Amino acid sequence: MKGPFIKDILKMNPDNKEISVCGWIRTKRDSKSFSFIELNDGSCMSNLQIIIDSSVKGYNEFINKLTTGSSVKIDGKLVKSPAKEQNVELHAENVTLYGEADPEKYVLQKKRHTFEYLRTIAHLRPRTNTFSAIARVRSAMSFYIHRFFQEKGFVYVHTPIITSSDCEGAGAMFQVTTLPLENIPKTNGKINFEEDFFGKKSSLTVSGQLEGETYACALGNIYTFGPTFRAEHSNTTRHLAEFWMIEPEMTFCDINGNMDAAEEFLKYIFKNLLENCREDMDFFNTRIDNTIIANLESIINEEFVRLKYTEAIKELEKSKVAFEFPVKWGIDLQSEHEKYLTEQVFKKPVILTDYPKEIKAFYMKLNEDDKTVRAMDVLVPRLGEIIGGSEREDNEQKLVKRIKQMNLNPEDYWWYLELRRYGSVPHSGFGLGFERLIQFVTGMQNIRDVIPFPRAFKSIDF
Repeated sequence: MKGPFIKDILKMNPDNKEISVCGWIRTKRDSKSFSFIELNDGSCMSNLQIIIDSSVKGYNEFINKLTTGSSVKIDGKLVKSPAKEQNVELHAENVTLYGEADPEKYVLQKKRHTFEYLRTIAHLRPRTNTFSAIARVRSAMSFYIHRFFQEKGFVYVHTPIITSSDCEGAGAMFQVTTLPLENIPKTNGKINFEEDFFGKKSSLTVSGQLEGETYACALGNIYTFGPTFRAEHSNTTRHLAEFWMIEPEMTFCDINGNMDAAEEFLKYIFKNLLENCREDMDFFNTRIDNTIIANLESIINEEFVRLKYTEAIKELEKSKVAFEFPVKWGIDLQSEHEKYLTEQVFKKPVILTDYPKEIKAFYMKLNEDDKTVRAMDVLVPRLGEIIGGSEREDNEQKLVKRIKQMNLNPEDYWWYLELRRYGSVPHSGFGLGFERLIQFVTGMQNIRDVIPFPRAFKSIDF
């Protein structure tokens, strides 16, 4: 491992310490007998200023090759910087050029590019300030998520990526097959999946929840954190075909415990983010959206409102706002409705509960009114829904009925139903789309900009 990293060097005492640093040149300014180099190694937003004068061996041979994007190793002495912007700078004594970057061809010169253009060069965009900051925030948030659940005694479970069940019942799944597409075997005009690799129709998972419940019903509290896939024909700023989901599942836990866990979870990861990633968060607050930090601080300090769906509909109906999607009991709330509730009515996060059963998944527990289910959605200002969850139906007969009502086949869920037959317990859980979370904390407008390599409808290449 190389080291020290620039994030650590910038905190060192400037006492003529001999160090070596590796990185990529961000900028270079030449004078008659010396040059100023701004070097970055990806460990932080800030660059290390390096002074290279003509006394360095081979100066005339390498100095013109040191251009934006080229990679170097520089050995030298760390001294106090006269500039106010940083405490230290490095006086070079030896320069090793690892890789050149032709300034006529390297696209990341001083010119600023649009995010849309940078999506076409996903292999280079991590070298920009915005995307390196997103990568560091994404890494940190992953760590805080794992730490939250590990500190709470949850077991991390790896659920399958290939599955035969549709958790959401929506049918928008990517099929997995080894059948020859140029000559698919058919019986009586229908595809013969018995000749496929798994012997039945199989797909990429849309959620690890159902499998996660099997381990929760044996280990207590578990969580999953992995890739999921949706084959939705949506080409918007909010949709990805491949994305990551966090899905905790808690046994002996009702809808109220579920809401408590979701609120505590969000506050924990936001607090850690602001405490430990301040430089990157200040960048997003300055360059992307100047309300980000205040919004996160408010969420950390505010108690979330808890509101039934029926009451939310009443609030929306009396608003007299001309929503694009008209409001009436039974609709699936849209982003405009969710933002109105969080930004105009309550001015803080809201947890909505008790949704109509027709607009929610089959596994959600029915309320006694037989009209609503114990679902809960966490809504936050500026985004709308950030978490969706529910108390799960733990009664086998009711679950079978709901599966049939959703036009699904109970035989496909035989193992899921058996969990209700042998030692069934009240249990709850929720799901959080990781990319939507990163969008929220960075202020980025397009979800394709918060995942390293976006996969979306009609988009698979860089």
